[in-house]
Amino acid sequence: MTDAELPPGYPVQWEADVVLRDGSVAHIRPITPADADRVRRFHAGQSDESIYMRFFAPLRQLSDRDVTRFTNVDYVDRVALVATVRDEIVGIGRYDRLNARSAEVAFNISDAFQGRGVGSVLLEHLAVIAQELGVSEFVAEVLPQNRKMLSVFTDAGYEVDRHIEDGIVSVRFEIRPTERSEAVRLSREHRAEAVSMHAVLFPESIAVVGASRRRESIGHQILENILAAGFTGAVYAVNNEAVEVCGLTSHARVNEIPGHVDLAVVAVPASQVLDVVTDCAEAGVRTLLVVSAGFAEAGPAGQELQSRLLHAARGAGMRVIGPNSFGVINNHADVRLNASLAPELPPPGHLGLFSQSGALGIAVLASAARRNLGISVFASAGNRVDVSGNDLMQYWIDDQDTHAVGLYLESMGNPRKFSRIARRLAATKPVIVVKSGVSSYGVPPGHRARPTRVRPQAFDAMLRQAGVIRVENVHQMFDVAQLVVHQPLPQGNRVAIVGNSDALGALTAEACVSWGLEVTHGPVSLPSEARGEEFSEALAKAFADESVDSVVTCFIPPLVTPDQDVAIAVREAALTSEKPCLATLLGMRGVSEKLSHSPEDPDWRREVVPAYAMPEDAVRALAAATRYAEWLARDRGVPVMPSGIDRAAAEAIVTAALHTHPDGRKLNPEEVTGLLAAYGITVWPSVPVRTVEEAVAAAESMGYPVVIKSVAPLLRHQPGLSGIRVDLGTEEALRAAFAGLNDRLAPLAANAFVVQKMATPGVSCVVRSDEDPLFGPVVSFSVAGPPTELLGDIGHRIPPLTDVDVSDLISSVKAAPMLHGHRGAAPVHRAALADLIARVSVLADNLPEVATLVLNPVNAHPGGVDVLGADVTVAPPPRRKDPGRRSLT
Repeated sequence: MTDAELPPGYPVQWEADVVLRDGSVAHIRPITPADADRVRRFHAGQSDESIYMRFFAPLRQLSDRDVTRFTNVDYVDRVALVATVRDEIVGIGRYDRLNARSAEVAFNISDAFQGRGVGSVLLEHLAVIAQELGVSEFVAEVLPQNRKMLSVFTDAGYEVDRHIEDGIVSVRFEIRPTERSEAVRLSREHRAEAVSMHAVLFPESIAVVGASRRRESIGHQILENILAAGFTGAVYAVNNEAVEVCGLTSHARVNEIPGHVDLAVVAVPASQVLDVVTDCAEAGVRTLLVVSAGFAEAGPAGQELQSRLLHAARGAGMRVIGPNSFGVINNHADVRLNASLAPELPPPGHLGLFSQSGALGIAVLASAARRNLGISVFASAGNRVDVSGNDLMQYWIDDQDTHAVGLYLESMGNPRKFSRIARRLAATKPVIVVKSGVSSYGVPPGHRARPTRVRPQAFDAMLRQAGVIRVENVHQMFDVAQLVVHQPLPQGNRVAIVGNSDALGALTAEACVSWGLEVTHGPVSLPSEARGEEFSEALAKAFADESVDSVVTCFIPPLVTPDQDVAIAVREAALTSEKPCLATLLGMRGVSEKLSHSPEDPDWRREVVPAYAMPEDAVRALAAATRYAEWLARDRGVPVMPSGIDRAAAEAIVTAALHTHPDGRKLNPEEVTGLLAAYGITVWPSVPVRTVEEAVAAAESMGYPVVIKSVAPLLRHQPGLSGIRVDLGTEEALRAAFAGLNDRLAPLAANAFVVQKMATPGVSCVVRSDEDPLFGPVVSFSVAGPPTELLGDIGHRIPPLTDVDVSDLISSVKAAPMLHGHRGAAPVHRAALADLIARVSVLADNLPEVATLVLNPVNAHPGGVDVLGADVTVAPPPRRKDPGRRSLT
């Protein structure tokens, strides 16, 4: 649809590409008057039964009046969405407002697309839109025999009230998300995206478009690699200038291939790719793997070409890997897929790998091969125009052949969705991430990514929240991977060290201490003349020690015992225990294979004892696995849902502020008080004063004792100056304090003071939220003063939060001991502080219009918390990347 076809007020933000139940893609958008002919064609293609189910009458043909009424809506009280594939309507969902809170909803799904989840997606999107416009309830009338439509409502997780009157089923349900409806939505998203990736990784047929006869060409290399790997399906070569390529008959176009094509590998110049996309769409191809370069990484013209590629592919219901992709590998015996530039398949194994750029894909596969670390699936997303690491993670959640996942991320398009999926994946298998950076400076050319204002610590916090293991480079990623793939996870942080060198043992122990591990056995240092049975005995004692959770071995070549006997002793000892074992064999060449057990070992995890070049590498990997195991064993908590929240009242305040100032503004004190009160947060009143008489009047109205403080913005940046006087119990004390502050701070304060009731002595804290263009809401906590302003000791979390997340946030700052009775002080009321943070997190999650919210100071004391100051700035809401309805981004 062109811009010229869009009516005034067209809500472009409602458009979305979605993955259907069968893994194909549909486009959701608002209906327009230009859809009149599409609606007629859609209706004409429906069966008599479908027409009767929708209209309760055999309405074989729509009148012009009907079509006009259906396609002309106001996008407020009358809303209609269409689902399209190849620009043809395959489903229509609509609602008409009945009153302030209710709307009647109806759906009509193409016969050819029934059962693919189109109705569920349309309901999901309509419900979110309706809530944004103030509707809280849907009603519908359905024929009793229309069981599919009735199940759309009930299966969505809503509490549906239904009754039958005059042969019609009337249904009614609240559309605000519930725990069950959210679980249903996320489960459907997971299933659809996993099915979509299964189609990518298990194609039954492949066409290589651009399969040249020149051996040095990319298309020729990929075709050769597919054939050499023993791909189990059909392979076709597409080249309009050749008769035969690599022993295969060449076809001029994809739609001339006699069989169906699941995966098309596109290796033609960038200028020809759009023609290939059109050809593949006509042939019904499901997935495009575009290895061609020359897109967004090449400049503005390439960016435009990349956007057109995405639009054309999704419009035809296809997924896209790339462009500028290195390829895809699946070692499963049922497919043996090597649609990549890697000349040889890495050995089969249980590590799933995802990389973005092609160059890094080469490095990742080479590193895995050097360590003989088997791969289950490898995918390179290239410019990540469509398929991303999020999609692969959805697949890996259920993949029984993948036991650990490694991701090399150069950019991140949807951190909120990443966090949500990664948390679910990490609950079943380790997820190891190498991330090159979080700012826009670290985004490679061609990657779709929004700028971000968050600190790197916020990104690290998001990964910790999700249970992800973050490492600094590919080397560290494989250090961790070979441990978690081949060994059980540690059950604690207690370590035994066994070796035959005092210096090496001490080095290993120091590394353990620096990484927060506790050495409870050893270091044991065997004499250089020790024999094989002595090595076995020392190792057996370490594994048998009940105070040990992991064993680290570090050996140099012994004088008497052959090197290979040491390796065998380590392997055999490890096989007798369920505790993880790591080895460093310095100077012992050619013995690492002795750390591998025979392939017949039924316990795959114990086939290999991972070997490391230096003990520091082994300990760092062990510390990462230990922290992951601790996260895995912890209670995940429950989502925070504070009581007494009036979201509608808060939305009214924000909407009114933006109505008068569309570009945003800082809320005044009354608005701040009202907004926070709607979320159960009470702000202590403070009275601005400029004269001593105003200060006295304010104090008398609120009662002594009081505090007077300067509100000059520059004051806190002037070392040695104090702009506050506390515990003023009399008028005389207040007058003296005012005069003293005014005389001392006049150049900075300009008679700008506030008077406030004296609070109970406690610990001053800062609680804030920021709406980030990339991450969405970010909630932060710190202890006020130098820890925040000088040391940057600030904790961050990404909503929605659980009660455990909130507790972790409080404990994450180094100054947290100040809250727990430091130097004999009474501990603060931690539950009240947690409740305040929970309320801020829910507010931030609910209201993207709140650009910044700062509660400073928050006085935490044994009796509770007092919010003594608050600032809120609102701005036009950004379009969040994870908006509460299914959408590809």
